[in-house]
Amino acid sequence: MIYEIFMPALSSTMTEGKITSWVKSPGDKVEKGETVVIVESDKADMDVETFYEGYLGAIVTPAGESAPVGSAIAYVAETKEEIAEAQKKASGQGESAPQRPEETPAKLVSSPTVASVASIPDVVASTPRNSAPAPSSGRQIVSPRAKRIAKDNGIDLAKISGTGPNGRVTAADVEGFLNPATVPVSTSAPVAPPVVVASVSAPKISTPAAGTTQALTTLQKAVNNNMNQSLSVPTFRVGYTITTDALDALYKQVKIKGVTMTALLAKAVAVTLQKHPLVNASLSDRGIEYKSNINIAIAVAMDDGGLITPVLQNADQTDLYSLSRNWKNLVERARAKQLQPEEYNSGTFTISNLGMFGVDRFDAILPPGTGAILAVGGSRPQVVATKDGAIKVCSQMQVNLTADHRVIYGAHAAQFLQDLAKLIETNPQSLTL
Repeated sequence: MIYEIFMPALSSTMTEGKITSWVKSPGDKVEKGETVVIVESDKADMDVETFYEGYLGAIVTPAGESAPVGSAIAYVAETKEEIAEAQKKASGQGESAPQRPEETPAKLVSSPTVASVASIPDVVASTPRNSAPAPSSGRQIVSPRAKRIAKDNGIDLAKISGTGPNGRVTAADVEGFLNPATVPVSTSAPVAPPVVVASVSAPKISTPAAGTTQALTTLQKAVNNNMNQSLSVPTFRVGYTITTDALDALYKQVKIKGVTMTALLAKAVAVTLQKHPLVNASLSDRGIEYKSNINIAIAVAMDDGGLITPVLQNADQTDLYSLSRNWKNLVERARAKQLQPEEYNSGTFTISNLGMFGVDRFDAILPPGTGAILAVGGSRPQVVATKDGAIKVCSQMQVNLTADHRVIYGAHAAQFLQDLAKLIETNPQSLTL
């Protein structure tokens, strides 16, 4: 019997996937539950398994190419003798028109040759192992970003041991090879959090050569789709100036313990949302949904284009030090495209920060499925007048809340920002409790 491996839907917004690499080659033996191919979804690289035992007969969609969700990307033969039949099917598939995504549900149910796919395994730990299992095909699996870094620096990838799924070489592996003195073998290279208020260097953004056209990545297509959805939502914006002297003083005390400014901000927002459940809510077909958890999503720019929003789940209930460790882990795995869907699509409130670029203030676009997003500008010294008429210098930052007006009204947004400012200005020490 011949079984088809379909392009799985790895997220609710995914309409097509790109083959990052094939772990198996045609003719290789495949076991039930074994990873066969790595697919780049709209946010991450995912291992796709087959639930059938046999031999990989033929590949329809080679590495580097994309296919619609639900279309056949390979055929598995139950026996060696059926490999030739699988190759014929693949040849016919290549000549036929691509299957439309809307046709896939019926075919997935009715076809007797369909193999269930897309059982997503646990994400590997962020701490690299001293040795990683090599893919059974003997071929080296390398992430796109790792390939680019290696090419730019003239590195032979054969000299690098991968720590990703099935021995895949990640960007962190290549960076560790480049800087062995700063990246210990037993721990992950620390990744500077890209969302902060304190003055830090801005992350590098890759720029293509002038006069060229660069195809959108799967991630960029997903971002574009989300932004188009956002245009249908009636939003409004409310700004607020927050003095950060007390927060800056607290940061100096706790940063030696590994606490990041991102964690401080996320914690402050989460604690404030406890008093304002409506700002943490969103609109659905059933009405206004008040979320049971406060999950803070934070926008992170990806080096190869687009952005992703790793989520600090239950941020209001998590202590500040654990929150910082979780954030570092999320950012590291986001860069390596190893996040699981619930780690980037479960946010109930979003923070976006451009302060590290020297931006004073900006307006953020509301992500689909949420009620509000907070845009944070950089903190800087300002000359201000006190209530008694004196003049002093203090550090201030500008924040702008973009909200869904179908759920949140102006007074709700203003009260939320007022309470957030009060917490940051007068009682930031409570964030460490």
